Amino acid sequence: AQGITSQLLERMQADNRLSASDRAVRNALSVTDVKSLALSQDHQGEMDTYFSHSVPSHGITDQKSSGRCWLFTGLNVLRSKVINRDRLQGLEFSQVYLFFYDQLEKSNLFLQAVIDTRQRPMSDKTVEWLFQHPLSDGGTFTGVADLVTKYGLVPSGVMPENFTANNTSKFTSFVKRKLREDGLRLRESPLKGIALQGMKEQMLSEIYHLLVLGYGHPVSEFTWAPKDAQGRYLYTPRHYTPQSFYQELVGEDLQGDYVMLMNDPTRDYWKTYEIEYDRHVYDGHNWLYLNLPMDEIRQAAIASIKDSTMMYFSCDVSKELDSRRGLLDMSNYDYEAILGTQFGMNKRERIMSFDSGSTHAMTLMAV
Repeated sequence: AQGITSQLLERMQADNRLSASDRAVRNALSVTDVKSLALSQDHQGEMDTYFSHSVPSHGITDQKSSGRCWLFTGLNVLRSKVINRDRLQGLEFSQVYLFFYDQLEKSNLFLQAVIDTRQRPMSDKTVEWLFQHPLSDGGTFTGVADLVTKYGLVPSGVMPENFTANNTSKFTSFVKRKLREDGLRLRESPLKGIALQGMKEQMLSEIYHLLVLGYGHPVSEFTWAPKDAQGRYLYTPRHYTPQSFYQELVGEDLQGDYVMLMNDPTRDYWKTYEIEYDRHVYDGHNWLYLNLPMDEIRQAAIASIKDSTMMYFSCDVSKELDSRRGLLDMSNYDYEAILGTQFGMNKRERIMSFDSGSTHAMTLMAV
């Protein structure tokens, strides 16, 4: 028998009579979460916060309830280099400025990808994936590089954060709904060529309007000068465009001077991999990475920090993070002891079975 028979159910019931400790765990789980119960008391001692090498930092930036960790992390890498070179301690780049264009570019990516694939059936895996994921607030450093190169940077005080940027989920759901509707219309349209592109551009203009409502008009020019701790200008304010501001303060070739490294044991090492449609800009770059053993990435991280450059990195955070202490460690929680079972998959098996993936980007700044 392939289903759960009454005999099988009886055997399982007989095999699972709760012990006193099982009842204690069951009672505890009825009033609190398993992560709190699994917190390892053997691992609550004072943290070792000694680092032989670190890149000076000047405070965190807060993504609030949004998925923009990739953007905050990438901009913090650039921000750190400018602050430590020019001693502009109060400098912070506007995240919402670039996020506006990120959402606009991703919307165009979706609509154009729908046009590119509209001869395929809706059941096609690529088409299905596109409509499942028309827009997101997540991303990679490749997106940071393409967006900054195309749209430049502005200071946070010129275009500050707002509620919608800090709480992206609900607003983005409406933009996604509109994109899915537009995508179906593009697939059904008898138009071709330039006429079809014109239809897409009208749709994109409506998306632009929605983004203005949510995030505000993106800044096109501004006057700015840094201030000291007392709020006094360090020099006479200057007139900038986002591109001229980027060139003056950063001026790096983000698309050529940085590479993305990955440790994915499900794929061969020492090879590069490119993920189709995993990009922020239609005419930009797909997510491209060099797959390396962990020891090689560890050495690259150390070299970057010794060279006074923070390292953008991301990993599977939520399972082992003690957010109260700000400590990410594989020994933080003893889930097996609480649940009375073993979790024996290695990293390769966790990735293969979709149990693990990169969930959060951060800035590595010390070793």
